[in-house]
Amino acid sequence: MNTTPKHKILIATIPADGHFNPLTDVAMYLKEQGHDVRWYTGRNYSDQLADMGIPMYTIQQKVEVTQDNLNEVYPERLKLRGAVARIKFDIRHIFLGLVNTCFEDIRQIQEEFDFDVLLADAGFVAAHLIQEKLKKPAIVFGISPLMETSRDLPPSSLGLTPRPGLAGRLRDSLLRTLITKVIFNDSTKYYNQIIGAHGVAPINEIIFDTLIRRTTLFLQSGVPGFEYPRSDMHPNVRFVGPLLPRKKTSNKPFAYAKLAGQYEKTILISQGTVDNKEPDKLIIPTLEAFKDKPYLLLVATGGMHTAYLKTRYSQSNIIIADFMDYDATLPNTDLFVSSGGYGSVLLGLSYGVPILGAGKHEGKNEIVARIGYFKLGVNLKTERPTPQQIARGAAEIFSNPVYKENVARLQNEFAQYDPNLLTERYIRDAVATFQTNRQLTV
Repeated sequence: MNTTPKHKILIATIPADGHFNPLTDVAMYLKEQGHDVRWYTGRNYSDQLADMGIPMYTIQQKVEVTQDNLNEVYPERLKLRGAVARIKFDIRHIFLGLVNTCFEDIRQIQEEFDFDVLLADAGFVAAHLIQEKLKKPAIVFGISPLMETSRDLPPSSLGLTPRPGLAGRLRDSLLRTLITKVIFNDSTKYYNQIIGAHGVAPINEIIFDTLIRRTTLFLQSGVPGFEYPRSDMHPNVRFVGPLLPRKKTSNKPFAYAKLAGQYEKTILISQGTVDNKEPDKLIIPTLEAFKDKPYLLLVATGGMHTAYLKTRYSQSNIIIADFMDYDATLPNTDLFVSSGGYGSVLLGLSYGVPILGAGKHEGKNEIVARIGYFKLGVNLKTERPTPQQIARGAAEIFSNPVYKENVARLQNEFAQYDPNLLTERYIRDAVATFQTNRQLTV
């Protein structure tokens, strides 16, 4: 008999696929183990949650902001240049802009559903305030590379890799000061105004660090082998392996197996589901690079410009579809050309596929930087590569066995982690510890 305590669990995510999807498999597992699982997010996920059989609470916004209408609600965002400017804007207007709304919503939810623990994605900044004011343990999931500031590393968000030696340490120290004191100083001040109105003590750090260091636990998607070495990682951080979306269907055979046998290589191409409105960023130059090669090219458009691309590229070695079954396709793939979304990259690596990465915004520069640093593929260092750059990157991966060897090593490390079992264990321990500490302070 399973005597594991059952808990009331509230999951909270901002309304974006990269924040919602990584927690779907964990949520279903917890539900199947008998926990009372409910989800608080944007109403655009109502169909998915209904399909999962998980009760939903919706964010109460006058104008709902989603990944699809973000630039319509904030047209000035499109005028920003550079990754830092975009991140700075998003933190202020999107992440911090939701804090008061989410806190008030969840305070009302608590009256109906007195949850034992809050599970939140790393963009759900209100998790810190909820733990402080509602006295509930908040466990935050890192759904991008670890963003904690470290004395050993350049600051997160710039897409820089560690540089050895005195010059590298000086560079990184100066950049950390610049990021903390100048670039994100206004966001810290704004967040302190928000929490100060609730009687919560101010922070003196980047908000990413607060969500790691001032919540109960921080469960990082991924493994140590895909993270830069650091000597000062906060004890709240636990790696749980790759947090991957719930599989919507049972395992299916590879639909293009017979066709793939006619070609030397099979290449999967994706520009993601958010930044996929301009296929000339990555899809088109990749097709131009490989269309005349003895390669089978499988393109997942994410539902954007599919008909146009099919008309433009009618070659027999090119298959274009709204979506591909990644779980069936990746085990039969030689190369994954990706815009650098964390979930898709982790999925590709979990199947042992080298990555050709081209990403810049939404933290993708950090993801592709790690791909290049650990030689799991090639970082093209741009979100608009030319066909020539893509061809050179692919040739490097195909000709040098070190990439396949490193991916195989990381794939084996992934297999040592069970995200669902680990998450349930950390929930159980966190709730017990939190309750004990509260009793001791009463």
